[in-house]
Parts: sequence; structure tokens; C-alpha cells
Amino acid sequence: MNAPRQFAGLDRVALPPQPLHLAIGMFDGLHRGHQSVINAALAGARGNGGLAGVLTFWPHPSVLFRPTAPTQMLMSPEMKRAVLGRLGLDFIIEQNFSPALAQIAAEDFLPYLQRSLPQLAAIYVGENWRFGRERRGDVVQLIAAAKQVGLSVFSAPRLNHEGEPISSSRIRGLLSQGEIAAANALLGYVYFAAGRVQPGRQLGRQLGFPTLNIAWVPELQPRLGVYAVKVTLPSGQVVNGVANYGLRPTVGLATAPLLEVHLLEATTADAGDYLTVNWLQYLRPEQKFAGVDALRAQIALDRQKAIDFFGQ
Repeated sequence: MNAPRQFAGLDRVALPPQPLHLAIGMFDGLHRGHQSVINAALAGARGNGGLAGVLTFWPHPSVLFRPTAPTQMLMSPEMKRAVLGRLGLDFIIEQNFSPALAQIAAEDFLPYLQRSLPQLAAIYVGENWRFGRERRGDVVQLIAAAKQVGLSVFSAPRLNHEGEPISSSRIRGLLSQGEIAAANALLGYVYFAAGRVQPGRQLGRQLGFPTLNIAWVPELQPRLGVYAVKVTLPSGQVVNGVANYGLRPTVGLATAPLLEVHLLEATTADAGDYLTVNWLQYLRPEQKFAGVDALRAQIALDRQKAIDFFGQ
């Protein structure tokens, strides 16, 4: 599978003269509902020899409209690109959500797209998608406007899971509660963190459980605590592990949450390596222990609990 071409804005798009099938949305989390929109664009493109792509945005509109309390994003642009790259798309457009973009009237949005994408053939959105200044445009308006210029619009119905709609906000709530398995069910893939290994103070090694400190600072912080994880190494090897995401209150060092991973088998992973940490199961909340001996004993229990989880 070839990697999709990436464009930093609609004004920079350069694509072959083929019909474009475009999925549009914020797509934070790229959950199963988002994937249904994107898969429809892929099917449409493959059906007529066109190209399938995504138009997504950064930052979230709330950064402009609620700057003191913006929505905490599930994924960074880099994480979003990584997941989009797995889906078989031909191109990705990441558009800056600027004040100028926010002021485009709903009736002017489609002409705005067509000026940058003259080969646009079809648009794919979720049924509750809104667009244009003050979010005045909806799917009904988009369909009517598209029909006048010969474009198709596909509106994907909202997906439910266990009787409730799948949404980014629902996933945020689950991650904040440590309900990682439930969040993964809504995402349709395993929630992950990715970053480079940073040199640490070797405290884990001194306790008998060496750890790798991952440089990862998410907007939406999952619940602090211990998780069973699978770690993808630069070589592509996948290794079981146990991760702690927290403030390390027993040793009193962290002012912001840190992600530390103890691998359950020996590897050559070291500082500077770029690792992907896939979160599978929440094992326990973070807590402060009476001292390092109590902490060491608990880490041993955590390690065994992770071993038992992977042995199921």
C-alpha cells in the first residue's frame, strides 16, 4: 500500500486529473463512525477510477471560539496522519482552521472547495456534519448546492455501539475514566501513543524494572495509572509490556504526567528510538506508596498482572 500524498492546505493541492472523492471532517480519533465516511469515499473512488482523500482541519474550531476552554483532542496531527495512512487513501489535505476559513458563509463553502479542487466529483460527510460561518450549513443544504453543480454527496449515518452513538466526546470520557478496552471498541483500532525514548534517571533500573521514558504529551490525558501495552519497536518487532502513565508520586519527580514502559522481554530499545505504545488494558490507578520497597513490590505485581493478561 502506497502512502497517501499529503498537502498542507487546499491552496497547495496538486493531483492528477482524476475525479476526486473527498471525505470532510475534523475526524478527531478517527473512530469507527469516521472510518465509515472515509470507507465510502474509498469505495466511490475505486468504483470510477477516481482518487480518494480526506480534508481535515487543525486546530479544532474551539481554539478560535472558546480559547480559554478548547476541546482536548484525542490525537495530534501526527497521530491522525499515522491512522489515515493505514486506510488506503490517495491523499490527505490538512487545512488550517483560521479566522478567515471560519468566516466563509455556508453558501460559499462549496465554490471555495471547487476553486481549489476543480476535479471534485463527490463529497462524503457524517449525517450531523455542519459547515460555514456559525455552523449554519447542514447536509440538506450541502446536497442541494451540490446537485446544482453536478456533484454527489454521501451522508453516512451515525453508528451506534451498545445502544449509544459513537462519538469523539464519548471516547474522551472513556479514556479519562481508564476504560481503555471500551474506547478501543469505539475507535475500531487500539489507542496508541508514539514518541522517542528520552534518557531518564534510571530509577526503574535501580528498582529492578528498567523502563523506557516516552516523549508524549497528549491534549486529552488518559486516566493516570498502569496499563498492559504492546510496544512496536523501530524494527517492527512488537513486544508486550506494562506502562505507567502518571506523576510518580512515590519518588516525587514529575510535574506533568510521564509515560514509562517496562518491556516484558529483553530488547535493544534505547534512547532516541521512536516507539509506538498500544494501550490494551487498564490494570490499576496511580497511587503513592510508603517507600521504594513498597513501590518495588507493587511493580512486581503489575508486571505479573500484565503477563497474566497477555497469557489469557
